Amino acid sequence: MSVTIREVAKKLNLSITTVSRALDGYDDVAEETRQLIILTAHEMGYVPNQAARQLRRQRSDVIGYILPAETPRFSDPFFAEFTAGLGDEASAHGFDLLVSTAPPGSQVEQQAYERWVHARKVDGMVLNRIHLRDWRVQYLAQAQFPFVTLERSLDPYEYPSVEVNGRYWFKMLVDHLVSLGHQRIAYIGAAPELKIQTDRFDGYRDGLQGHGLAFDTGLVIEGDLTSEGGYRAAERLLSIPDPPTAIACVDDMTAIGALHAAREMGWTVGLDLAVVGFDGIEGFEHTQPPLTTINQPVYQIARRLVQMLAARISGEPLEEIRVQIEPLLEIRQSTVGT
Repeated sequence: MSVTIREVAKKLNLSITTVSRALDGYDDVAEETRQLIILTAHEMGYVPNQAARQLRRQRSDVIGYILPAETPRFSDPFFAEFTAGLGDEASAHGFDLLVSTAPPGSQVEQQAYERWVHARKVDGMVLNRIHLRDWRVQYLAQAQFPFVTLERSLDPYEYPSVEVNGRYWFKMLVDHLVSLGHQRIAYIGAAPELKIQTDRFDGYRDGLQGHGLAFDTGLVIEGDLTSEGGYRAAERLLSIPDPPTAIACVDDMTAIGALHAAREMGWTVGLDLAVVGFDGIEGFEHTQPPLTTINQPVYQIARRLVQMLAARISGEPLEEIRVQIEPLLEIRQSTVGT
C-alpha cells in the first residue's frame, strides 16, 4: 500500500498543509524544514499524486506547441529538430510537452488554442512561423497567458522571444553568391504574411542593391516552405529563356527541392548553378551536393525558448526578453563545387 502525505506529516509531527507545500516547492516553508520533509518522504517511499498536485497548484505541468502546417509535418527535419529541443528542455524543467498540428490561421487552429488555454491543458505555449500580424500573439497576450516565440510579429506586445536577424544573414548569402561571380540570382520565398519571408526577402533585395544588381521580378517565385514547393519553383526558374545562375531559397527544405529539380534537369549544382538555403538543419550537410546555408542552431533555440517559458510560468524574471542568436554561414559544395 502506498505511503500517503498524511503518514509523512504524522511521522514528522507537522501539519499536512506544511508537508504538502514543502513538497510542492512553495517558499513559505523554512528551508531546513523543507529538506527534512523531502528526505523523510523519500525514505518512506512517498510518491506524490501528480493529478492532485497539479490541482492544488493550478498547474498542468505541460507546455504546448501547435505545429503550424497544412498537413502533419512531424517528419519535416526543421520541425523534428525543433520539437526534439522543446521536449528535451521541457523534461529537464519537469514539464511534459503536448504537441498537435493545425493549418495556420484556420478555425481548427484557433479552436485548439482556445481549448488549451480555457481548459488549462497547458501552462504556456511556444509559437513559431510567426506572421507579421499574428492572431496567436494577440490572443495569448490579451489573455495574459504565458508564451514565447521564435521571431517576433509587429504586434505591440512585449513577450519573450528568440530571434535571428534574417535580413542581415540573407544578405550574407547574396554577398557570397556575388563573390563567386553570379549576377542573375533568383529567390524562392514563402507566403508574404510570414515574418521570415519579409526579413529574408528584404535581405535578398539588400544584397542585390549593395552590389548594383537590378531587381528582376521574373526571378522571384513564392514557395510553400516544402521540398515539393522548392522543386516546382526551381523547375519554373530553370525553364525560362535566360535562367538564373544561382537560386537563393528562403529555407533549407525549399533548397532541397531546388537541388532535386536542378539535378533532374541536367544542371551540375555547384558548377553551373549555385543553390543556397537558410536554417542549417542537421543532416543537410550530406545532401547531394552538400548545401550552403545559414546555420541557425534550431535544437538549441528550441531549448532556449523552453527555458524562457519555464521562467515566465514560474514568475521568475528574465535577464533578456529578446534574445538574439548569431548563426553561421556554412559554405559547402552547392555553391563552390568540389
